[in-house]
Amino acid sequence: MAMSMQARSKGGRRRTAPMSEINVTPMVDVMLVLLIIFMVAAPLLSSGVPIDLPKAEARAIETEARPITISVTPEGEVFLGKDPVAQADLVARVQALAAGDNSQRLLIRGDATAQYGAVMEIMAALSGAGFGRIGLVTEAERTP
Repeated sequence: MAMSMQARSKGGRRRTAPMSEINVTPMVDVMLVLLIIFMVAAPLLSSGVPIDLPKAEARAIETEARPITISVTPEGEVFLGKDPVAQADLVARVQALAAGDNSQRLLIRGDATAQYGAVMEIMAALSGAGFGRIGLVTEAERTP
């Protein structure tokens, strides 16, 4: 009489060898459910007003003449070139430097921590005075 591979215990039951494999199906099911939840919830977490931003590639401006540079510090101080100037006198000083040429290019250098409103007031005043070629100066991103 040949004995089977499984041993019989006293009670007549067959004893099976312990399973050495992990059942990953429940873990995969949970992970898929979590993935779906995050895919649905992630767009809802973004805050802000939905707007379409303009797309443009910034490139260096090529100019024939030297542009007039206006700088705004984080404290809101305004400089024309390297000379400090009161914001009320800025338009008159720029018109004097441009010698009546409203097509002269103006570059505004606003500090990254300067108030947005201060820079925009200067742009509005210069634009209102007839200057149409106003640019904002930025630094190119450095790639490591």
